[in-house]
Amino acid sequence: MPPKAKISKEMIVAAGLELVRSEGADALSVRAVAARLGCSTQPVMYHYDTVSSLRADIYAAADELHTHYITQPGENGKYPMHSIGLRYIRFADEEKNLFRFLFQSGYFNSKSIRELLEADELEPVIRALCAQTGLAADQAREVFGTLFICVHGAASLLANNSMEFDEAYFSRLLENTLTGAVGALKREEMK
Repeated sequence: MPPKAKISKEMIVAAGLELVRSEGADALSVRAVAARLGCSTQPVMYHYDTVSSLRADIYAAADELHTHYITQPGENGKYPMHSIGLRYIRFADEEKNLFRFLFQSGYFNSKSIRELLEADELEPVIRALCAQTGLAADQAREVFGTLFICVHGAASLLANNSMEFDEAYFSRLLENTLTGAVGALKREEMK
């Protein structure tokens, strides 16, 4: 009889990610992941001492998938923030369970909007926003904060309700939000 295939950590995370994607974060358990893999819970528990550590790795995989999704080049947006914002909203519509897991499950690690805006991972976005608008970095962070609240609010509405993604509407919303936020800062400078 051939030896059984070894269950790797990567296989466990992939199975957990698919479980969350299809059934939601509440369905995530060692037993459910093992069932997806067609094995006992022993191989899962061999790699993970706790359910919390399993959830953390699955969360990291979901976050990586989300980041890859929203930062894809080539979208016909008017500017980078426009494209990223539209993809962020679209992700919430297409991947409702993953969006809720990432941003509404208590695993999101920023404690405040200010902490989120000062994260090192945001630097490339802030530089792009500075280049696009001519704003200083601190001003670009303020504009990004306004855009983030708008985009995340729209995404949350789509992820938690039976609303439809209307690309033309959200495109106008993002453009108006960016124009308004930049205009408000520039008017302040002129005072």
